[in-house]
Amino acid sequence: MTGENLLGIPATFLADDSEVTAALAALDVVTVADLADLVKEFPKSSLLWAMLSEEMWTAGAVLPSYAYARVGYHRGLDALRKGGWKGQGPVPWAHEPNRGVLLSLYTLRRASEAFGELDEVDRLTDFLAMSDRSASALIEESLRPADGPAPVTSAFIIRGED
Repeated sequence: MTGENLLGIPATFLADDSEVTAALAALDVVTVADLADLVKEFPKSSLLWAMLSEEMWTAGAVLPSYAYARVGYHRGLDALRKGGWKGQGPVPWAHEPNRGVLLSLYTLRRASEAFGELDEVDRLTDFLAMSDRSASALIEESLRPADGPAPVTSAFIIRGED
């Protein structure tokens, strides 16, 4: 498979969420408390919910990780629909505003797998592949522990580092 959009369905490119990006960039180190405050201020941000999910997963808190990922997933679906998505078609990882949705899909799939919810894992795996075949690998690469004090989620989403 080439990864090309053979159906001709236009890709969805979500609008830049500059307020969330600016709020995250203003933090020296992103903590769970910071994320909780930001998600109260920007509850529609799938990125913030996904980041909370990732932080909970890293701390070994699978149930909260699942819950945050589930909210991020639903907020992401809302954003995709608002962005013109019709339930199918590419959602490219390369477009940074799409990353919160894709990360929410990934974190929800991972937590669903931990609970043995295999039909959900299959559905989310297909959704991620339909959105961007490279997204899962890029997310996994970005979530590998990094040297230094910055949380892993800030490195690949906020600052664009590899």
